[in-house]
Amino acid sequence: MDSDLDHPVCVTCGVQYGPDVDRSVCPICADDREHVGWDGQRWTSLRDLATDGYRNEVREEVPGLTGIGTTPDFGIAQRALLVPGEGGNVLWDCTPLVDDDALAGVRRLGGVAAIALSHPHYYSSMVTWSRALGDVPIYVHARDEQWVPRRDNVVFWEGEAREILPGRTLLNAGVHFAGGTVLHWDTGPDGRGALCAGDIFNVVPDRRWVGFMYSYPNLIPERPARISRAVHLTEPYRYSSLYSAWWDHVITDDAQGAVLRSAHRYFDQVDAPAADLPALPRPTAVPGRAEGPRNAGMR
Repeated sequence: MDSDLDHPVCVTCGVQYGPDVDRSVCPICADDREHVGWDGQRWTSLRDLATDGYRNEVREEVPGLTGIGTTPDFGIAQRALLVPGEGGNVLWDCTPLVDDDALAGVRRLGGVAAIALSHPHYYSSMVTWSRALGDVPIYVHARDEQWVPRRDNVVFWEGEAREILPGRTLLNAGVHFAGGTVLHWDTGPDGRGALCAGDIFNVVPDRRWVGFMYSYPNLIPERPARISRAVHLTEPYRYSSLYSAWWDHVITDDAQGAVLRSAHRYFDQVDAPAADLPALPRPTAVPGRAEGPRNAGMR
């Protein structure tokens, strides 16, 4: 890990590059799905982040699922998830900062057998994480190969689905980026299945719903055809909870229904044909129970 401490890290997106990157601009931030900061391209490093007081926090997101997030917020401020199961943990998405306390916390929880990424904005320091955790494989969809800044230990997978460890399957949803990926966890933390989605399916402030965007900072909506494909692709995979990219951005009940309802709402707003989506189920009234998904309480 020591050899990685001085590699450049983009201040805006938090992605770590190799030492030979052209420092005039971060390629990921120059794309329409991100932005270069108003004060121009800036870089830092893992060493400088630690000197400036940044640290990682390892804590429970919900019972049975651990998150890793950097404090104070840095870059896009996403948190990673440690998804357990047979054969070892999957580190889902990464944080820019890799520090000794977080590595110790991950090792106490059984270490990591694989790393998987939703899309380029969360590649972060994925190679440094891999090296520090025993050179574990890093799964990135081949359709996003052009965005990978460091290729050590990277496995480019193809197609619509790949099970990387028992019960944990990557699905190429294709939203946000062509290789945009979600992770299906067959049991989830409560036995009912879960989807780890980054911001491919993004839990919004009203946590009965998710959003679908091509660019978040530049407010460019995603194409309906890509959303339709993603909803159809994930439909056969049972999941009751959904975890997007930030602490507390979770739906803990009927998440699969929330994704479908959100897609229908989106299509209605942009006048896209709802026939391109799976049909909504007929509403059923349950005495004494509110409509819509139950969401985890905010901290």
